[in-house]
Amino acid sequence: MTKILNIESILEMMPHRYPFLLIDRLLKVEKDEFAIGLKNVTINEPFFLGHFPKQKVMPGVLIVECMAQTSGALVVSSFGEKAKGKLVYFMSIEKARFRKLVTPGDQLLIEVRKKHARRSVWKFDCCAKVDDEIVSDASITAMIVD
Repeated sequence: MTKILNIESILEMMPHRYPFLLIDRLLKVEKDEFAIGLKNVTINEPFFLGHFPKQKVMPGVLIVECMAQTSGALVVSSFGEKAKGKLVYFMSIEKARFRKLVTPGDQLLIEVRKKHARRSVWKFDCCAKVDDEIVSDASITAMIVD
């Protein structure tokens, strides 16, 4: 079953808060398989003050964090009630590539697909897109713990 999760649902699922909660909505969640997260990139982002003042660019590490947060939300959503009181920790990143700049006004769509899961450890193939063009991709591993 496909679900859409708004910001209130994300706040219930994840411990992240402003300014580090980076995803605004989950546009699609297919339990145990796939999710699409949305990040509206605005000029008001605190990182734009210093990265870079004359050519504002979203840091690649924060694009990766968007991938990790979308992946974590998929894990929590998949576990349902069993996830209460648990956290998802980012464990590793592999093959991260950055292809295009992400700038104020962009809508970043983050697609995560479960590659495999063993008990509490999940591995994902992730990509981030702006206007249907891939701006970044990576493989991410995460673990859900008490």
